[in-house]
Amino acid sequence: MPEQKFLQELEKKLWTSANKLLPSLDAAVYKHVVLGMVFVKYVSDSFETRRLELKDAFANADHDYFLGEDVEQDVIDEELETRDYYTEKNVFWVPQAARWHYLQDNIRLSMGSPMPLGGEFKGAGKLLDDTMELIEKENPKLKRILNKNYAQLQIEQSKLADLLDLIATIPFAHESLKAKDILGHVYEYFLGQFASAEGKKGGQFYTPKSIVNLIVEMIEPYKGRIYDPAMGSGGFFISSEKFIEEHSGRIGDISVYGQESNPTTWRLAAMNMAIRGIEFNFGKEPADTFTNDQHPDLRADFVLANPPFNQDEWWDGSLEGDARWNGYPTPPKGNGNYEWMLHMLHHTSPHGVVGLVLANGSLSSNTSGEGDIRAALVKADLIEAIVALPSQLFANTQIPACIWILNRNKKQKGKTLFIDARNVGHMLDRKQKAFSDGDTKALADMFHTFRNGTGYEDVAGEFYSATTQEIAKQEYILTPGRYVGTAEEEDDGVPFSEKMGALTATLSEQFKESARLEEMIKKNLAGLGYEV
Repeated sequence: MPEQKFLQELEKKLWTSANKLLPSLDAAVYKHVVLGMVFVKYVSDSFETRRLELKDAFANADHDYFLGEDVEQDVIDEELETRDYYTEKNVFWVPQAARWHYLQDNIRLSMGSPMPLGGEFKGAGKLLDDTMELIEKENPKLKRILNKNYAQLQIEQSKLADLLDLIATIPFAHESLKAKDILGHVYEYFLGQFASAEGKKGGQFYTPKSIVNLIVEMIEPYKGRIYDPAMGSGGFFISSEKFIEEHSGRIGDISVYGQESNPTTWRLAAMNMAIRGIEFNFGKEPADTFTNDQHPDLRADFVLANPPFNQDEWWDGSLEGDARWNGYPTPPKGNGNYEWMLHMLHHTSPHGVVGLVLANGSLSSNTSGEGDIRAALVKADLIEAIVALPSQLFANTQIPACIWILNRNKKQKGKTLFIDARNVGHMLDRKQKAFSDGDTKALADMFHTFRNGTGYEDVAGEFYSATTQEIAKQEYILTPGRYVGTAEEEDDGVPFSEKMGALTATLSEQFKESARLEEMIKKNLAGLGYEV
């Protein structure tokens, strides 16, 4: 089956079935319940796939240890439980009591079958918690990552069993897709759906793929340290991995750093990294980026982030005179937009690049010194590009947004590229818009053309390269519409007088038709006894 059709059918099946269970649990809780189960299914399937490979090799006496020997089945079974055979292939070691078939065999037994001799019923929730505990214990990389509170949920035990049966139908196998890519797609799909279901708070853990991909394609994080101080579920890191793979790079060339204050979202990000084998450092614990910086000495090569828009409760007295302000005015206490920006610049290397998403207000607000910070950034020649984004890219907020690209070592000194992408993209449905791959490539290509100075030309209504002096004349307001102007309309060659003659003739006919319809409506109403 073609990849796209396979994934679309999988999406439809999972979400339709999951919605049958969703009403009994809040979406904010449900996402962690379902994604935890999906993770266990993936690691168990990966383990079983490796186990089958080993079993075939042992049976055929291909393995060096068995070469030339007549191998008994019990010897093979014992050897199949050798941990090193799995970990050497970056496959998580899954104990027997945590494997998927064990879960399925025992979860319904735990809900009402006759009591086993000398045994006790755990309940479906406790069985799942024990499974997570076992997997974490055997795989130190997963420590504190998995959700272990199924037993505490206010949900019927039978619903958990039904959900387990649903997750069991996810096929982590396809002729041209890797298991981790299928899992990544399932994660991405569920996160997007949960963002819509949760409403505004969904943005805390999910940044639309269109925005992530555009920033990654623009700043090209091929090699070095990548940092996201508001990482949510780690979407920027995943896209960076895909970007490097698609451009023949090496994943080992990047190191990932992140921070997140929400404990459950912090775990989601760690799970996202673990399934892809990406080494990561998310700090020793979930923590507030401002008051408990988990990476105080980090100077990253690339910073990518979608911090909360217009955050009004970020300030703490301990931040007065903080080193991260680095000579800039202290950000306003009622809005965290510029605090996030200065925090990122502080953690950027001398040649580093920042790509972040902010509310459009950051481009023009002069409240509480924001204009002074913006002017200082322009004068320091740190702003490489500004992108005005279309509305409806986010599933959970209608606040107009933009992308800032900051660069400590710009190639085009004294210039900033303004991109007006408000009319770019297509509607996925009645509520949400998205960029196509072609849209993303066109925008990123124009940015690279500007950056490299290879034949760049302004395009009215879309792109404009402004000098620092031009920006100063605009009082350091960075709204792209002020710079790109409007697109020129093509002259169709028809004289104005002819156009007006045709238009007025059409309007006259429409007036006549309007009068005819009005008389018809009056006549029909009169026939019903209503005079107008």
